[in-house]
Amino acid sequence: MTDDFDPALLEAPSALQTHLGFSITGWSPDYARIELPLHPYLMNRQGLPHGGIHATLLDTAMGFAGCYTGDPDRSQMALTLSMTVNYLAQAKGKVLVAEGWRTGGGKTSYFARGEVRDDSGTLVASGTGVFRYRRNS
Repeated sequence: MTDDFDPALLEAPSALQTHLGFSITGWSPDYARIELPLHPYLMNRQGLPHGGIHATLLDTAMGFAGCYTGDPDRSQMALTLSMTVNYLAQAKGKVLVAEGWRTGGGKTSYFARGEVRDDSGTLVASGTGVFRYRRNS
């Protein structure tokens, strides 16, 4: 993790990001952090954050972790090839925080791991993924 995150490196929010309400709050080589305030529309019928929200945050954090270039004029995109999510605990806080780390890979694909915690620090989900870099056209 780094404290010198430069928001100018981010492109405009995607439609999904705007719809769900998450923000990218950390981004550096091999690392990304996403934060999502919990709203009623994100909850399942039990009043808990839907598992798909955890998966979306993990996918996003791990995806960004492998795509940092440090140059706003040179963006890098990736596609998720596979992802595993482990649901570990119930979120009790008001914000979900996902962190992703690129753990290895090469020129065309990379591996990542991620965690989702609530704002009280409870680890609620973890995951791993394999991603393929997209060629810039």
